[in-house]
Amino acid sequence: MAQPKILLVDDEESMIRFLSIMLKKEGYEIRAVSSGMEALKTLQTWSADVVISDICMPEMSGIQLLAGIKAIDAGIPVILLTAYASQESAIEAVNMGAFHYLIKQARNDEIKMVVRNALAIRKVKSENTKLRRQIKTDSSLESIIGSSEAMQRIFTIVRRIADTDSTILISGESGTGKELIARALHYTSSRADKPFVSINCGALPENLLESELFGHVKGSFTGAVRDKEGLFKVAQSGTIFLDEVGEVCQSLQVKLLRALQEKEFLPVGATETIKVDVRVLAATNRNLEEEVARGTFRADLYYRLNVIPLVVPPLRERRDDIPLLIKHFMEKMSSKRGLENKVISSQAISVLSEYDWPGNVRELENVLERTVILEEKDHVDVSSLPEIVLNRSRQNSQSLFEGTPRATLEDLEKEYLLKVLDSVDWQKKKASIILGINASTLYRKIQRYDLDKKKQHALAE
Repeated sequence: MAQPKILLVDDEESMIRFLSIMLKKEGYEIRAVSSGMEALKTLQTWSADVVISDICMPEMSGIQLLAGIKAIDAGIPVILLTAYASQESAIEAVNMGAFHYLIKQARNDEIKMVVRNALAIRKVKSENTKLRRQIKTDSSLESIIGSSEAMQRIFTIVRRIADTDSTILISGESGTGKELIARALHYTSSRADKPFVSINCGALPENLLESELFGHVKGSFTGAVRDKEGLFKVAQSGTIFLDEVGEVCQSLQVKLLRALQEKEFLPVGATETIKVDVRVLAATNRNLEEEVARGTFRADLYYRLNVIPLVVPPLRERRDDIPLLIKHFMEKMSSKRGLENKVISSQAISVLSEYDWPGNVRELENVLERTVILEEKDHVDVSSLPEIVLNRSRQNSQSLFEGTPRATLEDLEKEYLLKVLDSVDWQKKKASIILGINASTLYRKIQRYDLDKKKQHALAE
């Protein structure tokens, strides 16, 4: 483990010597300079974790040095020392961003404690910075796997529209990676350093969804024991992503429309509206034009959401990407604890590439993870693959996609739901896990398509 680095700045040699001896005994790497200019020059090539500086020095004071350090690295904690402490100078130092302010006559234990606290703060800030950088990297376009022409078109559009404030409606089947596209839009935009807030509109009942989106005031309903900020407020200056927006009930659609049009909303039980600056991205696996025609989705909200439409193609329409995705997921799983680094045969890749993947990328990842975990051999071949993939590969069977080229998205979704439900003997919780959707969303889809185990078996007979 690397030694924490501390830079000492003082024109008084005896003070430098005293601090160096004391802090080296604590296990710190020490560098010492006698002026603020030397300190700034040192920090250009040497990364200090903490700076301890005298406040009264010729040519450059500790306050001036503090400003220079913040310009180089705002995360470095600076501890200022003085022989003559005053409340005014202490307040000025803290207001300028100093971590702490001590008199030179402070006890050794006090100095050591302040240094330990400063290092702890530095570590937390450094970890948070790395985490934010990792999130941004994981959410970039480069993190989305796809070299096919269809995906390259998506990437081109995302780059073109990312830095606008336009509302984007991302359409596509379940499991195609709509949220990945939404994150890429946010982290490629000028709002990248602001919040990205995501909510699945199909995962919550109507009353809870309204409270989650817009917040509520204390006492507005049973259980509202305190005020709650809604996600629109949490996402201030950033982006809110409304996944499965087609599941929003009509009464809530009105309130959502106002938030989009007026950039304001009324929390549940409140009497005053709240103004927000939020970019809205929405996603749906439904055909909202058909929902509008049926009268189940408001036309004005649809047109407000659909300012720039973005359609993510299903995996079966970009089969060239399947080998890349397989490689990516196999590498990802091999890094997980307890999973061996297994090689997959070219024949298995070929079979996987021929399967139509009605659950898209999410289904592919789930199948690979299940296969790798259950396979006892040190490699994955065709015999390792689940029956559903082998039975429905294009070489071995006719699929709905080939047999009925005019089948609608709803037909495909209904067929896939039935097959998954049948495969788990209609255990809905298991089916929702395989499908990668919430149980409540599955129940709604079963009702919507009028699916019933007994009825389906009767029709089959």
